[in-house]
Amino acid sequence: MRTARVKEAGGGYYHCMSRVIERRFALGKLEKEVFRKMMRKVEGFSGVQILTYTVLDNHFHILLHVPEYKEISDKELIRRMKILYDHTFVNAYAKTLRKARKDKQEAYVAALRKKYLYRMNDVSQFMKSLKQRFSMWYNKQNRRRGTLWEERFKSILVEDSENALIMMASYIDLNPVRAGIVKDPKDYRYCGYGEAAGGHKEAREGLAMIMLTLDQTSRVWGQVSHKYRRMLYVRGQATEKKHGFSRSSVQKVLDKGGKLSTSEALRCRVRYFSDGVALGSREYVEDVYRRFRKEAGAKRKTGARPMRRGQWGGLCTMRDLRLEVISLPLN
Repeated sequence: MRTARVKEAGGGYYHCMSRVIERRFALGKLEKEVFRKMMRKVEGFSGVQILTYTVLDNHFHILLHVPEYKEISDKELIRRMKILYDHTFVNAYAKTLRKARKDKQEAYVAALRKKYLYRMNDVSQFMKSLKQRFSMWYNKQNRRRGTLWEERFKSILVEDSENALIMMASYIDLNPVRAGIVKDPKDYRYCGYGEAAGGHKEAREGLAMIMLTLDQTSRVWGQVSHKYRRMLYVRGQATEKKHGFSRSSVQKVLDKGGKLSTSEALRCRVRYFSDGVALGSREYVEDVYRRFRKEAGAKRKTGARPMRRGQWGGLCTMRDLRLEVISLPLN
């Protein structure tokens, strides 16, 4: 059954992910680099902010903030368009818009602006633009036709809270560790933490945005980096010397019906982070459920479902997952 997408009317935080068709390992170093650059361009155009992300060989994860929509000037609209479109085209568009303003053709001005404004501050439009643009490049590069991505993208609404955002960000940045690619996420170029460690301005600003939810007022990278790294390792790995957990150790806990520690659980694939619809405190998920009750099903009386098999600090999701909640790590 297809799960309805839950989107906030105003601002919100989302974990989005999508897989390559048939889960093919189609994304090599070149593809990941092109994807990363396109992602940043679409980010600049659309007005969303990427907090962190990971691009792997056959799928990607993005944690992003969609701010509440605010009217923007023609000047700002043109600036954003130049991030994504050919400058000759944008200059011609700007000339047309200026003339319409001068001639007081208000309906025409509104139509010209709407053609691009409707794609801003919207998670679905962000993902559509990114996936379509990358698919066009990939197909041309490889002389192929047809879809590149498996079905529509998944998204989960994330509470603007310390526990929910840090847990989700840690899960995303630890993807290359779970996949056995690196032992330390800072060594993986194609994730938010690795990009930030390498000096990328937008990546550092994204992690600083997460830290601001924890009442940390400083945006100085040295302070942000230290705190985020400490949280990443506390949640994702036992110590900086012990890179993860073996399959056998995790399996023993699962076989006994016990709960994995947070650090053990984040070293596994956890479906709650991609299929839970909404993730946060019980109060937050209940609020989302009340506002989107039609998408939850007529028989349900409550919305929050506690996350199982791990020590999640009271986090709940809106969807009650039963099968394969946690899959074992690769190493």
